[in-house]
Amino acid sequence: MEIVIIAVFILGYLGIAFEHSVKVDKLIPALGMMAILWALIAVNHLEVFEIIPGVGKESHHVESVLLHHLGKTAEILFFLMGAMTIVEIIDYFDGFSTIKTFIKTKSKIKLLWLFSTLAFVLSAIIDNLTATIVLITILQKIIKEREIRLWFAGLIVIAANAGGAWSPIGDVTTTMLWIANKVTPTQLVAHVLLPSIACYAIPSLIASRLKIFKGHIDSDLSEDTSPKSKYGSTMFYLGLGGILFVPIFKTFTHLPPYVGMMLSLAIISAVAEYLSNYEFSIAGATSGHGINEPQHSPVHKSLSKIEMPSILFFLGILMAVAALESLGMLYEFAGILEKGVPMLGTEHGTTVLSDLVVLLLGAGSAIIDNVPLVAASIGMFSMGLDAPEWHFIAYAAGTGGSILVIGSAAGVVAMGMEKIDFFWYLKKIGGLALLGFLAGSAVFILLRDFLLNAH
Repeated sequence: MEIVIIAVFILGYLGIAFEHSVKVDKLIPALGMMAILWALIAVNHLEVFEIIPGVGKESHHVESVLLHHLGKTAEILFFLMGAMTIVEIIDYFDGFSTIKTFIKTKSKIKLLWLFSTLAFVLSAIIDNLTATIVLITILQKIIKEREIRLWFAGLIVIAANAGGAWSPIGDVTTTMLWIANKVTPTQLVAHVLLPSIACYAIPSLIASRLKIFKGHIDSDLSEDTSPKSKYGSTMFYLGLGGILFVPIFKTFTHLPPYVGMMLSLAIISAVAEYLSNYEFSIAGATSGHGINEPQHSPVHKSLSKIEMPSILFFLGILMAVAALESLGMLYEFAGILEKGVPMLGTEHGTTVLSDLVVLLLGAGSAIIDNVPLVAASIGMFSMGLDAPEWHFIAYAAGTGGSILVIGSAAGVVAMGMEKIDFFWYLKKIGGLALLGFLAGSAVFILLRDFLLNAH
């Protein structure tokens, strides 16, 4: 039966990895794989375990184990749903137009650094996917020449993925590591910020010396760039502040991050409803028809626009990996690696990963989605809280996907928005992304060794 279960997982994984070739959304194989794996466990009455750190495997009834994993997965999903809703509320008030006010130059080099830096900073707060969508939307309005726009889009992808890697709220994988108590926000930032800066700055520096970034863009920057709603800037800064509040809330209360995200969502939703009602009342008083006019709740509209396909994909893949973990397969596989692969070892009873293993994991995330890779790592390895290996995994899994345009959510959305050709990206941007990935990895290793020697 183990062979059948592994075969189902591999087939589902292949369906996810080659979604662009088979033209089937990756949520379908993820959900199918999850349901089939748990059905096989239940029908065949297979023994399932809960892995307890420092203790090992403890046998439980299948329903209690399923409920346990569903609870841990739900923490991630509700966190993401809250963050997505806040982002949509900002967009409802056209808050992201506030970013346009920062654009004052026509110099291509200055614009390159401005957009890549904005991508790096924004992705650490509103996640790399949303930051990419926002910035490419602005890019399309100010740069008319498609060739130069493709270059900008490619470098935005690199910077957005680098920015998401050092923040616990910037990428799904770092959020997973944070919620699983593998990393803390302060230590993640301390160890991964400098490598992430190198990862986006090196490609931008090299690109700024290319001929295509010489000169100025042909665009009129004098047109009105203020948000359509007069509350756009207010909701933009309130929304970003609400998301940044979540790690602070967790630090003081020690409650799961999704609780803080729900509190931020409640506050921002209340403000959004108040401002929306106020605008409606003023408009009604002016026209004399306010009471009978239809009213649209910004919260309801925002909830209808969140990325449910992504939420369902995460549900499917995380619960599928949980099925393998509950059978003890990931636990056993990690043991085999420790004994058979010289790149792994143990120290004081915990697993120690070599840098090469993590680098290969990062490179693999360019081909295979980084979410299942990190989910499997969490289930396989037993390094302690804030172990350097977890920080390196956060960096590598977050930034390695930039090497191929299909290797990250940011790359896929840029590919769709700008119709970026796979081979064009591989030829023009992939090499820059690889150099940035390796440069950041070198910075991480040097910084880690320096900090270890200092202690």
